Amino acid sequence: MKTAFAKKTDVEKKWHVINADGMVVGRLASRIAMILRGKNKPIYTPHTDTGDFVIVINADKVRFTGNKLLKKTYYHHSGYPGGIKQEIARDIMNTSPERVLMSAVRGMVPKNKLGRQQLSKLKIYRGSEHPHKAQNPEVLNITIR
Repeated sequence: MKTAFAKKTDVEKKWHVINADGMVVGRLASRIAMILRGKNKPIYTPHTDTGDFVIVINADKVRFTGNKLLKKTYYHHSGYPGGIKQEIARDIMNTSPERVLMSAVRGMVPKNKLGRQQLSKLKIYRGSEHPHKAQNPEVLNITIR
């Protein structure tokens, strides 16, 4: 018996819309990462991009559990000595809530060229409007417990 590996030409990519209103950041990010990687398809192949495109709307209405909104800290470094910067989640949610969700999903995809390619299929928007109507995205209802 032979194992069938998917090739780029075998994969049919769909577009999905997810309404993030009232969803928990980490649980939503894990579902998005699974769709981006293609792990929800029977033709999933680890070394091939078999995932779909994901459009997330209402990113400004995601929520954190517990005290994370006030205590969760995001770090980045400029590359220079003493160049570490930090922000708390509340400040980032006020300025650009897309960054919070993008950061969470980025941590759940592979840290290589394939992961960057899969992450480029994620489109996150603050409001309920998006410019991808021409792709005829289907609404994906995610139930998160």
